[in-house]
Amino acid sequence: MKNSEIAALSVEDLKAKATELSANLEKMVLNHAITPLENPLTLRHTRREIARVKTELTKKIKSSK
Repeated sequence: MKNSEIAALSVEDLKAKATELSANLEKMVLNHAITPLENPLTLRHTRREIARVKTELTKKIKSSK
């Protein structure tokens, strides 16, 4: 997901996306512990996408005050 797409989301959508990505990451980490993932870089990409979403969420919350 591009930063421009993330910036276009509302606060509620960002919260939902963050929880969805976190659940997905947790599932991938557990699966990777049992059998290695085909592409382990997906873990890194997912962590970074979570960080982007949370950063944008923080920006929107602070700007609304």
